[in-house]
Amino acid sequence: MFTNRLLRLVPALAALALAAQPAGADEFTKEDLADWQQQFKSVMEKGEALFHSSDLGTNGHSCDGCHPDAANTHPETYPKYQQQIGEMAELRDMINWCIENTLDGEPLPLDSPELLQLEAYINWERRGVAMAPGKH
Repeated sequence: MFTNRLLRLVPALAALALAAQPAGADEFTKEDLADWQQQFKSVMEKGEALFHSSDLGTNGHSCDGCHPDAANTHPETYPKYQQQIGEMAELRDMINWCIENTLDGEPLPLDSPELLQLEAYINWERRGVAMAPGKH
């Protein structure tokens, strides 16, 4: 008799357990999406300002001196072998190479907000371009 009562509770307990689970990665609200888009926009806009400023180096130049509006940066092709660096590289490696060698600046730490901001802006400018890792 106790077993029968317990078996009748199993579906209800299972439903409660499922309801208590956190939302999955693919479950979000319109408010979540709006918040995430605003966070990205803020980071991207900071990257745009940094890209067009001379704050990254010591010689008065900026990234847009060679790459107006992030032209010819091709973030969609990374990771790839990068001749200037002499090995496989990510976009962030090439950003730091340019900061050091073209702007006469100090490389950004890989976990710095500024590097993320630059990557966000560069990727935004190339939005819609098909991914092509390794392409030259």
